[in-house]
Amino acid sequence: MTEVPQTPVEPTSDDRLWALLSYLITPLVPIIVLLMEDKKSRPFIKAHAVQALALGIVLVVAGTLLALIPIVQCIVPLIWIIPIFYGIKAYRGEYINIPVITNFVKNQGWA
Repeated sequence: MTEVPQTPVEPTSDDRLWALLSYLITPLVPIIVLLMEDKKSRPFIKAHAVQALALGIVLVVAGTLLALIPIVQCIVPLIWIIPIFYGIKAYRGEYINIPVITNFVKNQGWA
């Protein structure tokens, strides 16, 4: 039997909104998205939710560690600009390649 190549499904406006919210309100919204059956079955939403969850965990840990260093404390809030940037790109319908995190997530088979 010959396989029909699958064409990538164009993300809907709902998909793009959930991807944006996953980055803006990370790590809470990605957990909610991954618990919702209808959302996690959508490849665009799942790819962004898993990446946003991993990114959110990394940023929380990095922010906590950086907050312990007195000289760097004033810079810590600036690390939350990163998810805003990725959220805007996700809302445009783009798949994002976050350096280290994307490869880790794909190698684990999560996205």
